[in-house]
Amino acid sequence: MTDAKELKIKLFSDPLVFFPALLNDVKNATRFIYLEVYRFRNDPMGIRMRDNLIDKCRQGVKIKILIDSWGAASNNQFFKELIDLGGEVTFFKKIRLSWDAFTKNHRRDHRKIFVIDDEITWVGSANIASYALNWRESMFRIQGAITPLFKEILLDNIKIYNKYFYDKIAYTRKQVFDTFQIIRDVPSLTLQPIQRKFLKMIRSAKSEIFLETPYFLPGSNLRKALAEASQRGVKVNVIIPRNSDLHILDILSGKYLGELVEDGVNIFQYLPQNLHAKIFLVDRRFFMIGSANFDYRSFRYQHEICLFGEHRSLNRQLLAHFNETLKYTQPFNYLSWQKRPYMQRFFESVLVPFRHLF
Repeated sequence: MTDAKELKIKLFSDPLVFFPALLNDVKNATRFIYLEVYRFRNDPMGIRMRDNLIDKCRQGVKIKILIDSWGAASNNQFFKELIDLGGEVTFFKKIRLSWDAFTKNHRRDHRKIFVIDDEITWVGSANIASYALNWRESMFRIQGAITPLFKEILLDNIKIYNKYFYDKIAYTRKQVFDTFQIIRDVPSLTLQPIQRKFLKMIRSAKSEIFLETPYFLPGSNLRKALAEASQRGVKVNVIIPRNSDLHILDILSGKYLGELVEDGVNIFQYLPQNLHAKIFLVDRRFFMIGSANFDYRSFRYQHEICLFGEHRSLNRQLLAHFNETLKYTQPFNYLSWQKRPYMQRFFESVLVPFRHLF
């Protein structure tokens, strides 16, 4: 039986490197290409990916695509030639007006999974969008026998692409591959397995935590766990962008950053451009990687996917990634935070009740 040690996992941080590598895997596919993604834009990057998928469809390769309708920035017309050739394109939960439109429309598919020939899985943070080419991302190419599990999960999500009611327990049941776990979130106020795994990892940490996330808006239980870890001697390092692509969220998360620094948490802000990577590493041993942000919205309202486990080669890559990221950061300025304008404090307080929307 194949075990986790035999999996080949490679981390890609630069979209200018990972996108050509992904396209190369697409070009080499012989049986099928399935992908589930939040955003597949009608722009140069999206057009290049679509045209490669069209070429493979002409060669008889089976194509299935699941795209979130809210994030898509593309439509059926964009994929017309692919569809005419037999490719399947599904848009996850199209926006509809109704008496409970907000509740239904707020629940999005935020996963990024590419499955190729039962051999290769790409999973991580990046969408198919040209605007992200200068961002710092975290995409993982996994080669090995875990791929059929990702395929099964992807096909399961296509089945509920337009359903409001389904068996949420079944759709959040973790998939186990040797020492690895594939952990799935669906919109739920109570289940939230990814958040539960984060809490368990933080509470069990003995020496060091690395967290890299574009949107840092954790609930009180996660903030408390990070603070308590720091207070018991764990070195807690949180890396976030200085300016993300969602400025309103930067304002809101700023309310909590100073409080965490007071508890001994190290906050670093990435300066060059948007940091969109989503990585978690505990004690240089256990990792969690995938699509989930460290915020209310991911845990409560979105379909997310993460891989948990331990893998020496990947852990070395993660540490190299963190060290490279840290070169371009500055420590959170606690003194400036203390002196921030009253108007900023006011907006922080006003936005707090709506934190789960961002």
